[in-house]
Amino acid sequence: MKVGTNGWVSGMRHLASPNCDVRPSGTAINLLVIHNISLPPGEFSGKAVAQLFTNTLDTDAHFYFAQLKGIRVSAHFLIQRTGEITQFVSCSKRAWHAGASMWHGRTACNDFSIGIELEGTDFLPFSDQQYAELIRLTRILKRAYPIREIVGHSDIAPGRKTDPGPEFDWSRYLEKGGLKTGRKRNL
Repeated sequence: MKVGTNGWVSGMRHLASPNCDVRPSGTAINLLVIHNISLPPGEFSGKAVAQLFTNTLDTDAHFYFAQLKGIRVSAHFLIQRTGEITQFVSCSKRAWHAGASMWHGRTACNDFSIGIELEGTDFLPFSDQQYAELIRLTRILKRAYPIREIVGHSDIAPGRKTDPGPEFDWSRYLEKGGLKTGRKRNL
């Protein structure tokens, strides 16, 4: 896998989301944000997340989906529990994953970050395949962009977001990935 000049990573499934736009001119991509998502909550391996990111989710198909009507969100990547990765937005574009956010005094984290969603919840461990692919993808992205820090969604939107949650093993991800230890760190 490798990041092409167009911001798409080779060797994975691509499913373009319309929920993106142009990054501010001259903005360096230096933050990686880890999230978790499942739709409906706690249910895995369905198509609902991809449908949400591509604005094709039938909000009448499940009672939980009704609250998502009209929501326009995306992430650059989704890593399913099987380890399969789907890219929804070119890394050169701004995905709509962080929402109202701030990191080190900088607001609008979507401007300077890449968002990776892990299929999961705050309350269940993530799979071995997810950690392996997250580490691999992180290394690829770090080679292509000046990523200096890796944080959770909860770090850039405290009080509003809790993901990736207490079940995400930061030590496993960072130490086994050779990404240095500690959370909210400079790389």
